[in-house]
Amino acid sequence: MEGAGGKPTAVVAVVTEPRFTQRYREYLEKHKLLDRQHRVKKLRDGTVALPVLREALLEQHLRELRNRVAPGSTCVPTQLLDPVPSKKAQSYSPAQRLCLEVSRWVEGRGVTWSAELEADLPRSWQRHGDLLLLSEDCFQAKQWRHLEPELWETVASALGAQRLAKRGRVSPDSTRTPAVSLLLGDHGWVEHVDNGIRYKFDVTQCMFSFGNITEKLRVASLPCAGEVLVDLYAGIGYFTLPFLVHAEAAFVHACEWNPHAVVALRNNLELNGVADRCQIHFGDNRKLKLSNVADRVNLGLIPSSEEGWPVACRVLKQDAGGILHIHQNVESFPGKTLQPPGSSEMEEHWPSPHQIISNQLNNGATSDSRRKTLSVATKPEWQRWAKAAETRIATLLHQVHGKRWKTQILHIQPVKSYAPHVDHIVLDLECRPCHLVG
Repeated sequence: MEGAGGKPTAVVAVVTEPRFTQRYREYLEKHKLLDRQHRVKKLRDGTVALPVLREALLEQHLRELRNRVAPGSTCVPTQLLDPVPSKKAQSYSPAQRLCLEVSRWVEGRGVTWSAELEADLPRSWQRHGDLLLLSEDCFQAKQWRHLEPELWETVASALGAQRLAKRGRVSPDSTRTPAVSLLLGDHGWVEHVDNGIRYKFDVTQCMFSFGNITEKLRVASLPCAGEVLVDLYAGIGYFTLPFLVHAEAAFVHACEWNPHAVVALRNNLELNGVADRCQIHFGDNRKLKLSNVADRVNLGLIPSSEEGWPVACRVLKQDAGGILHIHQNVESFPGKTLQPPGSSEMEEHWPSPHQIISNQLNNGATSDSRRKTLSVATKPEWQRWAKAAETRIATLLHQVHGKRWKTQILHIQPVKSYAPHVDHIVLDLECRPCHLVG
């Protein structure tokens, strides 16, 4: 996402201790990963965040920084809220050029330029290669309608794009189709590369969240070799692909009911050379004809994936159990009692960046937690929701399998701020039949 000043409203950064900053900088510069458009930032807990180029950062780079470049260092991918532009970047403003070129073009057509029109220019946008996706709160004045479609050519030229689209809120339909209109160009297909994985999709038909990059990097580092995974809300492959390409899952059952997302998912599996290790299940996952197959289940739907919890419990291996990765939007209003799972509804908002503060600790009991992991400072509301979810899952497991199970909260991971006082988090929950844990 780019803001009115031409700078991203959130950038990916690598966090470490001050004494390792120079080693990190040298490594990032050598591998052309350092984002020179933004300044290094000192965080409140004393750690330092070095902005990096999101498209180029790979999970293997994080391992090298942590294990070889600076052994013993904290190495956490995060997102910076309101990053500070470097001196070089401050001298260059796409928004200023946009205002100048559009105002000249408008006046050349006999329309008086006004403060109202200037205020109606886009304040933020997403860049998808040569396609620019404008925010929903721009070009709303009636005067613009008389200047289309030539207006869009001027806007695209000013911002260095060839295609333009404008977004609205996500449609309230069950497939979460984005309300995006193509303003300039003959198609909405774009490509992104995250952590070495290629994602192709149509921006007018499928969603893509830049804010999920830290979770995709985390998923890529999980120990999934030899495992069978069920991804209940696969979309275009946001998490299916990291599980297959980097976490080395043996096989993934990918569930999705948006036909446009299924087309993109099938294409992305082929692009990344993992189509032979994935089966797509098109349709409502509540009707999924699978059981007793999964070592791990990903439930990547927000604001809540609770409707998929019974299915997740059913597909876990009956004799061995496994891990659930449960995504959820959790409210954190001071003084407000947290509602238990299943008791509240949330209005859809477009995500805003959220700064993640991380610390290292060791956790026991499973292959996920025996390795040194990164845990985060959690809010009480996150912990209360996680405990309520754990209790509900234990009940569902008993109902589905007819025997008692042991559940354990392994980790709570913040992904992004979804709206004011609403956080997108992921709960890693271990679920094992009681005979395995005594």
